[in-house]
Amino acid sequence: MSDTSPLVLRSPRVIAIANQKGGVGKTTTTINLAAAMGEQGLSVLIIDLDPQGNASTGLGLSITDRQLTSYDLLLEGAAVADVSLATRHRGIHLCPATTDLSSADIAMAQTEGRTTLLRRALAERGSAGFDFVLIDCPPSLSLLTINAMVAAHSVLVPLQAEFFALEGLSQFMLTLREVRESANPDLRIEGVLLTMVDRRNNLAQQVEDDARETLGELVFRTVIPRNVRLSEAPSFAQPVLTYDPTSRGAEAYRALASELAARHAAQPAPAG
Repeated sequence: MSDTSPLVLRSPRVIAIANQKGGVGKTTTTINLAAAMGEQGLSVLIIDLDPQGNASTGLGLSITDRQLTSYDLLLEGAAVADVSLATRHRGIHLCPATTDLSSADIAMAQTEGRTTLLRRALAERGSAGFDFVLIDCPPSLSLLTINAMVAAHSVLVPLQAEFFALEGLSQFMLTLREVRESANPDLRIEGVLLTMVDRRNNLAQQVEDDARETLGELVFRTVIPRNVRLSEAPSFAQPVLTYDPTSRGAEAYRALASELAARHAAQPAPAG
């Protein structure tokens, strides 16, 4: 049985959930990992940095409810407390996104310290009171993603079990190294999470074997299966853990949360 005892952190650990490739499960992972953490009694802030706003929609937040967004957090000096909204899901608060965020790259390009805007916002305008901050990144290596990586303690990389997965990952790792060398020397890889894994598919097994051989312990033991309930849950504006708590997808994200907790239990809390 998984250990689901609450993990107490002295300050929030900030994790960017990122991969420049679309459709690999970033938003699904953000929402369901947060829900699994909430089940463990943790408090989680999700920052939706994707102009598509899928994390916001997937947690049941209508467009009309998004008066202040992550755009205001980045570029208008808004405080986390003003932007974040409590969701109906246990332990989860959300800084929502709208399509306004699609113009953020242009606005940030003309702003001093453009790669550190999110880090400064979290440090100066409040993320205390949360155990984790999860940043749902857009499917690109834009200034939004760079801001997330500069603000984060670590990056969790969802990796779809498909033929070109590792090839795309190599480019992402180069970008992560550049961020570490230029702006965030303490940034590390939280782990690589294999998603949409179909055990009946020989290719999926081959990708998993290659990933574990190449990346070793960076790859989470937990894998996320291809599961129809995971695909259905967003259309009901729910994490799969509430939509179908006993599904394979729900159990997988509970296992991921427990694996993260075990990793961090032996580590010191990050500096504020």
